[in-house]
Amino acid sequence: MTVEKIQNTDCFLFDLDGTVYLGDQLLPGAKDLLSYLDQIGKPYFFLTNNSSRSRADYSIKLAKYDLDIATEKVFSSGMATAIYLKKETPGARVYLVGTPSLGDEFLQYGFQLVETAPDYVVLGFDTTLTYQKIWKLCDFVNAGVPYIATHPDINCPTADGFMPDIGAMMAMIESSTGKEADVVVGKPNPPMIEAIVELTGFEPGQLTMVGDRLYTDIAMGKAGIQTVLVLSGETKRIDISEAPWQPDLVCENLGELLDILHG
Repeated sequence: MTVEKIQNTDCFLFDLDGTVYLGDQLLPGAKDLLSYLDQIGKPYFFLTNNSSRSRADYSIKLAKYDLDIATEKVFSSGMATAIYLKKETPGARVYLVGTPSLGDEFLQYGFQLVETAPDYVVLGFDTTLTYQKIWKLCDFVNAGVPYIATHPDINCPTADGFMPDIGAMMAMIESSTGKEADVVVGKPNPPMIEAIVELTGFEPGQLTMVGDRLYTDIAMGKAGIQTVLVLSGETKRIDISEAPWQPDLVCENLGELLDILHG
């Protein structure tokens, strides 16, 4: 029954890092699966917690794999954070610890990026992180400025292993200030779910999330979204039994998922 439900899903959501590609390598079955979905007219979007790149950056990266993906089909935790904050306080003053790409995205949503007297501090996956940035963010957090994190991922998968992600930065901030983020936006948290439902027009029960991470991708199941775990990224089969949220289906990679969809 589970397989049949996934075969009949109304819309697929695909993680990127560790699911579609790993580092600079396109993962097995990714191109064929997306071609198949295009052929049968099945909607799909890319849903990534990685806030270090803009949706335009992702579209360019996917084009390197000969995947013609419109920017509108890519949705990141950085975008979801900007959407969340725009609903809360349009035009807010934001101290942003993030990449230039994330900064550009926040500017497009009408925020003021400031170094003093912010309304909010926002922590993204900042691959341009400096000690000065994190020190300043901690000062603002200690002063009681609301603190938002774009997503919870501890590590980001690479071809050679992992690189520290925002979760490692959050742990450092908590160790220094004694404070956790007031809001964490990305998968599997409610602001991300609300944003993706708004983006796709489908209710959670009509969606299937495909990803490689148990505590973000597969935990989307708590919102009623069906989930498929691929073992091409972070998670190993031995990790599954201990996870609080269990996948509806486990595949080695997107190639195996394509075989299942073919029936």
